[in-house]
Order: sequence, then structure tokens, then C-alpha cells
Amino acid sequence: MAQPIDLTLEFYAPKAKADLDERELRIQLAAAYRLLDKFKMTDLIFTHLSVRLPGPEHHFLINPYGMMFHEITASSLVKIDIEGNIVGESEWPVNPAGFVIHSAIHAAREDLTCIFHTHTRYGIAVSALECGFLPISQFAMKFYNRVAYHDYEGVALELDERERLVKDLGDKKVMILRNHGLLTAGRTIPETFFLMYYLDRACEVQITAQSASTKLIIPSESVCEHAALQQNIEDENLGQLEWTALMRMLDREDPSYRH
Repeated sequence: MAQPIDLTLEFYAPKAKADLDERELRIQLAAAYRLLDKFKMTDLIFTHLSVRLPGPEHHFLINPYGMMFHEITASSLVKIDIEGNIVGESEWPVNPAGFVIHSAIHAAREDLTCIFHTHTRYGIAVSALECGFLPISQFAMKFYNRVAYHDYEGVALELDERERLVKDLGDKKVMILRNHGLLTAGRTIPETFFLMYYLDRACEVQITAQSASTKLIIPSESVCEHAALQQNIEDENLGQLEWTALMRMLDREDPSYRH
């Protein structure tokens, strides 16, 4: 007799590895930079991804300011502390706005270790809409009632904005920065990539649908919540299945990110 299909996919999903060391986190974060470049989610040398390192020091890794995402390698990532001081040696500075945004969340959210911030075309477009992010696609449903908003205050260079960023994010992992872009935060780098990839895809679908200039179909609240629970973004292994495939792809195409 044929075995029934496991509709939960739990059998197939790799488990998130706990307690990655600095070298492993460097490799994963460098891979994430390369993936954002591959999927055209970059803004020249701007925007930033970071991961908090294990230990009580609250050190985290972020991109060298001035390097394109396709150039970033594990060893080129810059280690800084929560005050913005570079730890160790680096020939590169750190984006001041990146420090403000990332230090705020790393200091306040012990449950999250990784943060992505992007300026994608469709993410910025949705961030400028009064209606905000709409549940009009299956991509979007996973974020139903799970998106925070932060109003635009100018380039994020003022330290006092950190308190408002954290307050607006609340207990969520996804935030739309009004007139600015997208932010996702997760327990792992694979999870944070998964959230950003599908948040941006949902924004692309929304802008494409709205450009048709006809009435949108928005499912009922109960259906939207049901779909969100089906695609549970609180799953502890979120993004792991996709990440293993993405790493294989990167290693086939250009494994230099590991250096």
C-alpha cells in the first residue's frame, strides 16, 4: 500500500543548526549578500544585512561600506560592537545608517539574530502607498497581520530614531519603512532571507496587480489568517529547506563568497 504524503513537510525540512560559530555565520551572511545580488535586490553599495555573533559582547557582522554585494566574502565582513566601534581590523568603514538601524534591533531583540534591510523597487513602491501592504496573493498571506510600519524621518542617521524603530517593530519580524524600503529580522540567516525574499515578491505582485487599474480581490479575514497559519512564519526551521538548495546553487556558480 502506498504511503500517504506528509502534508506538513516536516519530514523533508532540514533542522536549523543551533550555536553556529563566527566562521559559519560569516559564510552564511556572505552567501546572503550574494543571493540578494543574484535576485536583483540591491542598491549599489547601500542597504545592509547583519548577524549578531554569539557571546555577551553584542558584536555583529555587517557589510564593508563601499563594497558591492557581489564582492562580499566571509572574511571581508566587518565586526562592530553595539556602539559602532570596529572590532579587530578592517580597511573598510561601516554605513552609519546601517549602524543606526541594526544596532537598535540587535540591542532590543534578543530573540532575533539577523536583520536585512533593502531598497527594492517594489518594496519602496508599497512603502509609499497609503493602503500599505495588501493580502492579495499567497506570497502576501504569510505576512497577514504580521507587518509593522515605521514612518519616514529622513536618512537614519539620528541615534534617537533607534527607540522609535524598536517601538514600531514591537514583537514582529517584518517591517515596512514608509517611503524607504523593507526590513526583516529572524532567528537565523536562512529565515531572514526567506522573509525578505517573499516580502519583496508579495510587493511586486501587489504593484503589478494595482497597475491594472481594476478592483482587487481581497479574501476574507478568516481565509487570510488561515493561509497565514498554513505558511507559519514562526516555524523554527523557516527557510532551511530553501537555504540548502540556494547554497548548492551558489557553490556551483561561484563559491568565492566562502573566502
